[in-house]
Amino acid sequence: MSVTPASLPRTHFALVFAALLVTAAGNTALQSVLPVIGRAIRIPDMGIALVFSLSALIWTFSAPYWALRSDRRGRRLLLLVGLGGFGLSMLLCALVILAGLRGLIAPLVTFALFTLARALFGVFGSAANPAAQAFVASRTTPAERTNALALLSSAFGLGTIVGPAVAPFFILPGVGLSGPMFAFAGVAAVVALLVRRGLPDDDPTHAPPPGGGRGAAASIASVGGAPSSAHVLAAEAASESGERRRVSVFDTRVRAFMIYGFATGSLQAATGQALGFLIIDRLAGGAAAGESAKLIGLAFMAGAAATLLAQWGIVRLFAMTPSQLMRWGALVAAAGTAGIALAHDFHALVIAFALQSAGFGMTRPGFTAGASLAVNRADQGAVAGAVTAVNGACFVAAPAIGIGLYELVPALPYWLGAAGCLALALYAFRNRQLRDSGPR
Repeated sequence: MSVTPASLPRTHFALVFAALLVTAAGNTALQSVLPVIGRAIRIPDMGIALVFSLSALIWTFSAPYWALRSDRRGRRLLLLVGLGGFGLSMLLCALVILAGLRGLIAPLVTFALFTLARALFGVFGSAANPAAQAFVASRTTPAERTNALALLSSAFGLGTIVGPAVAPFFILPGVGLSGPMFAFAGVAAVVALLVRRGLPDDDPTHAPPPGGGRGAAASIASVGGAPSSAHVLAAEAASESGERRRVSVFDTRVRAFMIYGFATGSLQAATGQALGFLIIDRLAGGAAAGESAKLIGLAFMAGAAATLLAQWGIVRLFAMTPSQLMRWGALVAAAGTAGIALAHDFHALVIAFALQSAGFGMTRPGFTAGASLAVNRADQGAVAGAVTAVNGACFVAAPAIGIGLYELVPALPYWLGAAGCLALALYAFRNRQLRDSGPR
């Protein structure tokens, strides 16, 4: 899991990766225990879904704000804000759930307080993702960026494996089902301390005034490592100074990437949300709840492993450009999604879901890197905020739509999802902005 050291030291990348990994793992761990918690406290299933939708909605609007702040106050500070928001949210969620499980507060009060605690993640936790993306993008050359951002995106896939896998070990006497939330709040505090100590302080307000015969380009070059890559980064930064401007999802430079990213993310969210119900209804039959949960967990772990294979292996092995990732990722996802609709046994479904996950594992770094390469270095923070906002918006309505389509006809979300992926592949082939995306 290495990035070219000449432009981005391994230790710096590892710290940024760890920041995203802990939030992804903590969130999936929370999702894995919440259904059981909801039933125990008597919170309606739709109430649990609404909590996550509200957090995703807040995330969509707050991420661009934090991205702009990262341009003005540095990436490290905003990573710390994101980790702090995540850790505080998990700690408060744990305390509320623990009180609810012990009957100290009523179910309705538990739901209301839990919603507020989770909303804190949407407000402050959203700072980490755009800061991480901007940190990596601003410290890699265009030729390195697709590979580096693909590796960074894999933190989410790895987190979906780690979170549910370790969550049961933290269900301990005294704290019960709230244990995983306490644990990840503590892990977030440790990672925040490591980030604070290990990443360079890039807050512009802390920088000394220029002097001593060192210009802007020389100052930047001293950070990069090897002279070749550092000089490239310094030259770009110097030529783009003073050109920073706000980047929204409607910016003409990145609009096609935002459309593609929102569409693929929504298709993944809608079909993924319905998968557990499909396994229970079609494949698990009369199996006990615990056995059904194991089957669902195995399927999602296979999907996460396929995502990592795509992002750690395929992207790097074939040195794929953003345009290639968006085209072929959508085609692979279409094949996997159609396979889920056709699957009539568990093994076939797992293979199809893994294929779908590998496809989506290519599309996400494809549109992320494409959008990053479409703007100059001064706008990396702003475009990272737009990308993060789009990723959050995918989870506001799509999961409910997927479940609604499933209730009409179980295979419907998957047939429509496969058709949507094919349409997006065609869009990636025909749209000029997507077709020509790549390092220049």
